[in-house]
Amino acid sequence: MKKQHTLWELFWTFFKIGALTFGGGLAMMPIMRREVVHNKNWVDDEDVLKILVISESTPGVFAINSATFIGFKIAKFKGSLLATLGVILPSFIIISIISLFIIEFKENQLVAYAFYGIQAGVAVLIFKAAIKLSKKIHFTIFSVAILIASILISMFTEISVIYILLVSALLAIIFGYVESLKGAKSL
Repeated sequence: MKKQHTLWELFWTFFKIGALTFGGGLAMMPIMRREVVHNKNWVDDEDVLKILVISESTPGVFAINSATFIGFKIAKFKGSLLATLGVILPSFIIISIISLFIIEFKENQLVAYAFYGIQAGVAVLIFKAAIKLSKKIHFTIFSVAILIASILISMFTEISVIYILLVSALLAIIFGYVESLKGAKSL
């Protein structure tokens, strides 16, 4: 496959993903996964899981981070640039057009109802992506306890999810260190 063709295909794939997905990066994941894993064979599910973790833990918009990482994996800097442009350009175009008619859109009850429906659909997409990606995660009693504690803390307190993430990571590091010490002593 010619490099120019790959770059155009990379841009066009992410342009379609950006144009046809509502609800942000997590809602994009099942569509992005289908395109880059199943349709294009650019990455595998293991790569998608790594990209998901990296994109969630780095500053910036999830969808842009994901597109940038996948683009870089495929075609280095040019790939990351084109994939990123591809995923953000549809939103930029749509928002520019909507801004011309914002007053009419804001007062239109049908548009409001459409967005309620889109919100419900996005919730299903995010749930479906979580289920598919969770099949690749190695669950232990410790990781399930952290998961449940994190969900409960985020639901019933005002503690920022960032702090929950940082404490969870710290606990996992400590747990891993203790486990490695136990393993070393048993040798």
